[in-house]
Amino acid sequence: MKRTFKNSLLALVIMFPIFAQAQKTDTKQKMAITYPETKKENIKDTYFGTVVTDPYRWLEDDRAEDTKAWVKAENAVTQKYMAQIPYRKTIKERLTKLMNYEKYSQPFKESDYTYFYKNTGLQNQSVLYRQKEGGEPEVFLDPNTFSKDATTSLADVSFSKDGSLVAYQLSAGGSDWTSVVVMHAADKSIIGDTLIDVKFSGIAWQGNTGFYYSSYDKPKEGSQLSGLTEQHKLFFHKLETPQKEDQLVFGGAKTPRRYIGAGLTEDERYLIISAANSTSGNELYIKDLSDANSAIIPVVDNFEQNHSIIDNIGSKLYIYTNLNAPNGRIVTVDAADPKPANWKDLIKETDNVLSPSTGGGKLFANYIKDAVSMVLQYDMDGKLEHEIKLPGIGTAVGFGSKKKELELFYTFTSYVYPTTIFKYSVTTGKSELYKKPGIDFDPSKYESKQVFYTSKDGTKVPMIITYKKGIALNGKNPTVLYGYGGFNISLTPAFSTSIVVLLEQGGVYAVPNLRGGGEYGEKWHLAGTKLQKQNVFDDFIAAAEYLNSNKYTSKDYLAIMGGSNGGLLVGATMAQRPELFKVAFPAVGVMDMLRYHKFTAGAGWSYDYGTSEDSKEMFEYLHKYSPVHALKAGVKYPATLVTTADHDDRVVPAHSFKFAATLQAMQGGDAPVLISIQTNAGHGAGKPTDKAIEEIADKWAFLFYNMGLGYK
Repeated sequence: MKRTFKNSLLALVIMFPIFAQAQKTDTKQKMAITYPETKKENIKDTYFGTVVTDPYRWLEDDRAEDTKAWVKAENAVTQKYMAQIPYRKTIKERLTKLMNYEKYSQPFKESDYTYFYKNTGLQNQSVLYRQKEGGEPEVFLDPNTFSKDATTSLADVSFSKDGSLVAYQLSAGGSDWTSVVVMHAADKSIIGDTLIDVKFSGIAWQGNTGFYYSSYDKPKEGSQLSGLTEQHKLFFHKLETPQKEDQLVFGGAKTPRRYIGAGLTEDERYLIISAANSTSGNELYIKDLSDANSAIIPVVDNFEQNHSIIDNIGSKLYIYTNLNAPNGRIVTVDAADPKPANWKDLIKETDNVLSPSTGGGKLFANYIKDAVSMVLQYDMDGKLEHEIKLPGIGTAVGFGSKKKELELFYTFTSYVYPTTIFKYSVTTGKSELYKKPGIDFDPSKYESKQVFYTSKDGTKVPMIITYKKGIALNGKNPTVLYGYGGFNISLTPAFSTSIVVLLEQGGVYAVPNLRGGGEYGEKWHLAGTKLQKQNVFDDFIAAAEYLNSNKYTSKDYLAIMGGSNGGLLVGATMAQRPELFKVAFPAVGVMDMLRYHKFTAGAGWSYDYGTSEDSKEMFEYLHKYSPVHALKAGVKYPATLVTTADHDDRVVPAHSFKFAATLQAMQGGDAPVLISIQTNAGHGAGKPTDKAIEEIADKWAFLFYNMGLGYK
């Protein structure tokens, strides 16, 4: 399938903590905190006969003046607290120095040029360059010039087949809503008007006449951040025509779907449409573009499994599917009658989870084996040709290119291996170093090891623990436990400059592969969904207990961290086992499980969560673990720093607002409860470097202080 090229530069990871293993400071002197007064309203809902109060619902109105005033007041309290931590400035300086090195993305080729993203070190946004063979690199697009504060980012870039035309998407303030600019690649002259109000969309070119894209109707004025988006629509935009004349291809009232995506096969013969109502399971359609009168026909007409067309040779389609194969397989079928009954196995399911790609006329089977990568190369008849020799145990991504290219690129990384780019020959099966990062880090001083621990119900769960060689297992090592556990997403090893500071100071970083993720296929995913969601929290709690019992750390030195669905994880586990953790960092979390489906695209998450309206049983289950509702008055909760952003239109900030307000009211101990709300920022994508550094410095200063640690 024709691909769109996103900025694949490994972003600054803001989830990973920085610690110091140093002498204790005097913890008797605590900062006095006066929280803003948060009004309560008498709002009540009844679910299956149960009355639930919602006193902070007014915070859901992000545009209301009283909400804005509350945000300003809470930020002032947080900023004052951070400013009094004596070593916050030193931490920020260390972070800035560590992050100040050249970073490159995996290159890709279009026409006579090789394109790549580069960040010279501390640029707020990475710059897209291009280079002819033997020539000097030149700037193609510089997102740092898109806005004065560098909060407008380059969300996606897609070239026409011959590389002469390019469409790129802009995201303002981290929003999922984007605009699309079209131009000639040669001289960068703009073509037509800018498309607006595009969301959750790639760009799929059809020749040089136009392209397909997806979007929703914009919510009514006054609710553009939190308004529900339900009917996704696939349009075709003909170049140099007004957007209002764009042709509706699929979706809308006739075929209402919550998520619709489109792509073309590389030969541009077939339009491929994927349609879904949730984050798991999709319908699959094709249209033969070589026949002007052809109809859109279904390949799969239900939402029960995941499928995608990854390539074609003439009318022979290559399809990835997990139908009757929870770990994934590749099948072939003729496009004339592509229904599943006619599918033939090409690469059968194995014990490891498959993520395929194509390049150089080959198939690449990238397997996750106990949360690390193993990559095999096959020919188009399914014959094994090579197992790619990777630099070590870690994560390899890439292995995609056009059919004519006999060389392609991939990146390799692990918790102790900085992200490095390799060039790979599909003919010889050999890799060679292409770009090595210039960060000052010696991997030989550190180690990552995988352990398997037992969760509450006896399930074995893997976890990778990273630390400096020779540290004492005395229960006093500052440790961060990071998790996600949802939406079939796999947490595989990845390098972060934040981890460098943790490791060089003698801390421990632990990442368990919780149920709900995709590390062991769809069965593992389903074991952490709906009425099985508690398994995810039990897995996380068991990981903490393993770290404690094996003396990596103890409750006085253990922090938990996660974002989005991982923010829900942190909120739920700190509510269930508050005594187990010293510090908690829930970021952009889904915190109100009774109302999450009423905002933006939240209803699409119901495959994982279920909703409070499904049944009495589902309501009671959600109500029990929902972070906003699970907090109890008078309980001593960990020191908590909630983080969100005022332009997060995926997990709306009201989740974090209501959780922070509730926790401040319920806190029975003297540990602080703060919330930091970044302005002109979204769910995380496209965040400028300076904002990322500020946020990280705040988190680690907060952690040091509340663990009673100094900083070397």
